[in-house]
Amino acid sequence: MSDEAGEVHETWNSRWTFIMAATGSAVGLGNIWKFPYIAGENGGGAFVLVYLACILTIGIPVMIAEVLMGRWGRSSPVHTMYKLVDDIKAPRIWHGIGWMGVAAGIIILSYYSVIAGWAIHYLIQMISGNIQGIDGQGASDLFAAMLASPATMISFHTVFMLMTMFVVIAGVTKGLGKAVRILMPLLMVMLIVLLLFSIGVGDFPAAVKYLFAVDFSSLSGSAILTALGHAFFTLSLGMGAIMVYGSYMPAHAPIGKTVLTVAGLDTLVALMAGLAIFPIVFANEAIAPGEGPGLLFVSLPIAFGNMPGGFVFGFVFFALITVAAWSSSISLVEPAVAWLVETKKATRLQSGIIFGLLCWLLGLGTVLSFGAWEDIRLLGLNFFEFADFLTANIMLPLGGLLMAVFVGWKMHKEIVRRELDIDSDFIFKLWRWILRVFSPVAILWVTMEGLSHIFGWPWLSVLSWFG
Repeated sequence: MSDEAGEVHETWNSRWTFIMAATGSAVGLGNIWKFPYIAGENGGGAFVLVYLACILTIGIPVMIAEVLMGRWGRSSPVHTMYKLVDDIKAPRIWHGIGWMGVAAGIIILSYYSVIAGWAIHYLIQMISGNIQGIDGQGASDLFAAMLASPATMISFHTVFMLMTMFVVIAGVTKGLGKAVRILMPLLMVMLIVLLLFSIGVGDFPAAVKYLFAVDFSSLSGSAILTALGHAFFTLSLGMGAIMVYGSYMPAHAPIGKTVLTVAGLDTLVALMAGLAIFPIVFANEAIAPGEGPGLLFVSLPIAFGNMPGGFVFGFVFFALITVAAWSSSISLVEPAVAWLVETKKATRLQSGIIFGLLCWLLGLGTVLSFGAWEDIRLLGLNFFEFADFLTANIMLPLGGLLMAVFVGWKMHKEIVRRELDIDSDFIFKLWRWILRVFSPVAILWVTMEGLSHIFGWPWLSVLSWFG
């Protein structure tokens, strides 16, 4: 770290702890719950290819920029942006990057916790034997009964929020660092066990063909926007999580190589999750790969309930979802907690309680979206759908766009070069060009095309301008 950046917080014990923490932030419901079903909804292999392209050409360059900003500022995203803006004498409007990241993390955690609560509920259903031998109607009824019971969803939403805040309140080293050193290896072991099970009992060749056979005719503007939004969502970009984790990163750790490792592990988990889930899907003709969220909570319980050893591996599966969500959720609220602690107006315990309660209260909106508020719509979306769309498709790409522009155009080239410590002049120039030109243009274009397709606004489509 350069001399100008003052130490405000503890730092991770090692570069590997940062890698596990950032990977834990990246690996969550986005990989195991969301990626398989959005791949199924958007054509499989073609979507996967676009998603990987977004990771490589946009996600990784922006992630490097976000880590760099965090390590330079050595504080929460809010105070990091205040410091960076003051250091380079930039307009104060750039402070908004930090505030928007904190807001995005809070909104995401509010509904993230509810979905993670579903996984805990199903974990208990698996243990109790309620899924053993279940048929299609029984699985649909079980899922519908959960959605029709606000008390059930609120109970497990509460349990998950308590799990999250327990880790966050414990602090950087004893809480976050210790948790990821346990949760990430556990997650990988469970994912490998589930993958081996799927290879043994499922239709693995069909899953490979589905995920990797490319058919661009199945792609649409909304599918490309979904791929970009998911690239940001799964890497935790634009929400301040990676920035605040970067503020805890050891000064000697190489940013570029570390980010490549994190992005590689995150992508590996997403693909492994797809290869673990789709063989089970294709082994059951009654299950469609594009089932949406119900793929995990309706279709797969049918498969687990009627397969040899399905009880054990169904338990492993829902435990995997819970652990992945837990490792990721702690990063969503950490930027807000760190900011309040830095203001000296609250202890870490008090900050955790305040923001944990705020996320819990917002989460009630998601719970009610499946019941009393189901017909209350904004832009045609209920509360949960709007929160998901706003964060994944608007706030996160916008945050990434602003970070790319700030680091690429506002921060001094010499400072950026020194912080990255890249030996190759060609690699540095290529990364900086991507950050300054390609990433902003790609993010803006894809976002406009997606919004044009989703809301029927042809005037937003760049393609339509050229006939």
